Amino acid sequence: MGDKKPYVAILVIQLIYTGLYVISKAALDEGLSTFTFIFYRQLAATTLLVPLAIIFERRTTSRLSFCLSLKIFMHALIGITFSLNIYNVGLKYTSATVASAATNSIPVITFFLALIMRMETLKLKSLTGISKILGVGVCMAGIITMALYSGPHLNPLIKHHSLSHKNNADYSSSHSKKNWIKGTFFLITANSAWSLWIVLQGWLLKEYPSKLLFTAIESVFSAVQSFLVAVAFERDMSRWKLRLDMGLVAIAYCGFIVTGGSFYMQSWCIDKKGPVFLAMSTPLSLAFTIICSSLYLGEVISLGSVLGGILMVGGLYSVLWSKSKEGECRSSDESTKECDGNKEVASTVQNLI
Repeated sequence: MGDKKPYVAILVIQLIYTGLYVISKAALDEGLSTFTFIFYRQLAATTLLVPLAIIFERRTTSRLSFCLSLKIFMHALIGITFSLNIYNVGLKYTSATVASAATNSIPVITFFLALIMRMETLKLKSLTGISKILGVGVCMAGIITMALYSGPHLNPLIKHHSLSHKNNADYSSSHSKKNWIKGTFFLITANSAWSLWIVLQGWLLKEYPSKLLFTAIESVFSAVQSFLVAVAFERDMSRWKLRLDMGLVAIAYCGFIVTGGSFYMQSWCIDKKGPVFLAMSTPLSLAFTIICSSLYLGEVISLGSVLGGILMVGGLYSVLWSKSKEGECRSSDESTKECDGNKEVASTVQNLI
């Protein structure tokens, strides 16, 4: 069961992110400020994580030097404050499905960064190495299909949409072609920052292994940073007021469940399986988001979205299979023979090509 825990964790993480895309999109369409949203979200996460960290890890706390504090501060600035603020602007200009689809650029970017920083290996003469390349290639093909091919629209799953847009004129205006392109650019930029956050976190956790306290400290830093960003960009005080609407639901969900829960689970997954293992699970949320956004937001689903999603999930399992076989090679008593066998098979494949 212990070997299956990381796989269960990434499934739960992607289900959580599906809720993030759908609920956040509904709240932003209702007029929630993107900048105050991030501040309140991080504030909610801080109020949850700090007491938990004090209760459970006060006796195992590692010494936090000024240099390490500065590293964590910059890590939070890049991967949380900057990434989330830019991401929400992109989400406001596009759709939940596009936001989820764009997130699938993370595996490619993360793999490239991890390879440069020598946190991930790639042996082109081994079967697992070839499988990794194929997995990334198939994932890229899915992203290209999603971006360039629309195809016929599929019928919505249901006619009534509980979170659908109330003002069609405002919705059409905010989703013009210019804003759509701008939003997509913001989403890719945010995902690049997030990929860097994932890779750097692998290093930081070696210096500060207390995952719960690490997550709590980052939440505190990002809450302060997000407050300063919101003050700078959101001068209308009426946009700071919280109401009993979808905005409050989004803040509570993102603060307590996404930031408070999934961030800790991601740290745990990175510690157990590495950054690329986590990043390659992102295509799963696309399939979930396509279904939920159609059910609750009334978004139109195209054939290209479905085909792209299938390709990306295929790439996901190709890379996960490679990493699973690599783990078996390291732990098995006959690892040398098995790994050499993989190399021979790969060599045969290359000769045939």
